[in-house]
Amino acid sequence: MKEKLTIVKVGGAVVEDEQQLAQLLKDFSAIEGRKVLVHGGGRKATKMAERLGIETQMINGRRITDAQMLEVVTMVYGGLVNKNLVARLQAFGVNAIGLTGADADVIRSHKRPIKDGVDYGFVGDIDNANGKTLSSLIEAGFTPIMAPLTHNGEGNILNTNADTIASETAKALANYYDVTLIFAFEKNGVLSNPDDDNSVIATITHQDFENYRADGTISGGMLPKIENALAAVEAGVSRVIITHSTAIDGQHGTVIQK
Repeated sequence: MKEKLTIVKVGGAVVEDEQQLAQLLKDFSAIEGRKVLVHGGGRKATKMAERLGIETQMINGRRITDAQMLEVVTMVYGGLVNKNLVARLQAFGVNAIGLTGADADVIRSHKRPIKDGVDYGFVGDIDNANGKTLSSLIEAGFTPIMAPLTHNGEGNILNTNADTIASETAKALANYYDVTLIFAFEKNGVLSNPDDDNSVIATITHQDFENYRADGTISGGMLPKIENALAAVEAGVSRVIITHSTAIDGQHGTVIQK
């Protein structure tokens, strides 16, 4: 029987909110057994870019990452955000280790090709997450804290969507553990009415998702999040939950099912 492993992905909005972040780190440290934290940090990157006089360009919610912006996100995600989380979790007794995809070659990707005339720049689409290496670190007593950066094996860092990193990491580790993946953000779950925080959809299957997408119940940034969640459960991840950052005990939010 496989040991249980919990992967929590926390978005940039929570990382930016000190009160929510403090509670999340406390709750994460209380999760029993093996665990991994995947974080975003886009808002901090935008603010840092502004301070440096670098313009932020977004298309469909995705950051255009030119050479200057790549330097910013590498500093912010791999440095400022990641190491602060590591230090704060150490204070809770969690033996955290900060990782980008380049560290120990845990996640490789390729540069996203130009599509429909859009060049996202130095943005990575994941080819492989190394479950063997990650599980070795976990079994050695470390808790990986993963930044949304990968590498292409040719010396280049690539900016990579944190939800995708969480999903691919969960899929890779499902070969070794009974994995629960939790997407923690500022809402109570997937909502049937975006203006009603209590209108949480309890469960979503692939067919449910197609129906909700067709009628517009689910749209925008929630679409790729659920697509990543469905891909994870199809690949052997036991459970995927989308929930509020203050409710990561596995008992709340929307459960994505096969």
